[in-house]
Amino acid sequence: MKNKAYYSSLAILGCLFFVFGLVTWVNSILVPYFKVACDLQSEVQAYLAQFAFYIAYLVMTIPASLLLNRTGYKKGAMIGLWILGLGALLFIPAALRREYNLFLVALFTMGTALAILQTVANPFVTIIGPIESAAKRISIVGICNKFAGILSPLVFSALVIAPQKERMAAIQSGELVGPTREAALGELLHGVIAPYAVLGGFLLLFGLLFYKSSIRDINPAENAPLRDDGRKSILAYPYLVLGVVALFCHLGTQALSVNTIIGLAEVAGFTSTAVFPSLTLACTLAGYLLGVILIPRYISQQNMLKVVTSVILVLALLVPLLPPRIAVWCLVLMGIPNSVVYAGIWPLAIHNLGKWTNLGSAMMVMALCGSAIFPLVYAGIADATGSLHTAYWLLFPAAAYMVFYAFKGHQFAYWKR
Repeated sequence: MKNKAYYSSLAILGCLFFVFGLVTWVNSILVPYFKVACDLQSEVQAYLAQFAFYIAYLVMTIPASLLLNRTGYKKGAMIGLWILGLGALLFIPAALRREYNLFLVALFTMGTALAILQTVANPFVTIIGPIESAAKRISIVGICNKFAGILSPLVFSALVIAPQKERMAAIQSGELVGPTREAALGELLHGVIAPYAVLGGFLLLFGLLFYKSSIRDINPAENAPLRDDGRKSILAYPYLVLGVVALFCHLGTQALSVNTIIGLAEVAGFTSTAVFPSLTLACTLAGYLLGVILIPRYISQQNMLKVVTSVILVLALLVPLLPPRIAVWCLVLMGIPNSVVYAGIWPLAIHNLGKWTNLGSAMMVMALCGSAIFPLVYAGIADATGSLHTAYWLLFPAAAYMVFYAFKGHQFAYWKR
């Protein structure tokens, strides 16, 4: 009976992480879709979609942690899933009204939900079984997340873009004008209604099922560490502050490698561009599995972090220097080293925080806003220079900082002694 409860809990958490990947990585294909369907005139306008989604992590993580202190983690997860479902359902009026700003509200709502869900997810994975096998469980749910990330752009493309490929081409070529063009744009946006209606309904139901499941609840107040080394502020831990910046850079570069690759692939002349985000995430999944095999049996987590950040630095230099057709594959390959960075930075930044652990964890989750800010800065550079390819120089300083943190930054225990 205990084994049955354990595996059913693990399956439910696997579904939760699958949902994370499903709603997060579809953003890579929403940007070029919205640019056509909402008749956007600049890269910055298009990348506001990602900005609205990921900036919620910065704005809403602290409120989310306060909510969880009141509700507990299990009820908080249900609320998070319901908010996520509401965000998906907001796509329906946004499509019917052809209102890009309402799409942005929907995406911000979904990002808010994930700020809640990201805060509760890993603790649940830890408590459902023995602590010594927690890493194995994290690997399993991580694979569910990345597998969903591979599927979501392909599914969106098959359900929404493929049936309307000719209409999109006619709009982009300028073949349609006046009322005919307006009608075509409306029909194009109507393609998101059915998929997001189904997704919203599923999320509302899944939230209730999660709350009624056998997974035991977590009370944040009862699980807060009591250790206190006398520091007066969370900012007095430099390895945490520097780690938040490192995670911000990592998530920003990862977002660039996945969510902007379609634009570069189009510049390079590839015909089937929708496949590239999935290829990048497939490399991420491969790197994740490689990490599970190698760490810590053959290489420590810390040394692996040094290796992968160095590889990312080399690839970040090659992307803007090489021709676009080769640079695309450098972005794809970046998925392999990127897979290990998150797990490498987190323990270095969060250790020995004592009573500040929960707040430190919230700050780390807030670093997910790097996925909002980096694509928007990238779009601004692309608009200013007229080159999507040149804008990838943004990768280099971010990768250099990650190398600094992996080799040196995590060692700073105090700002000044």
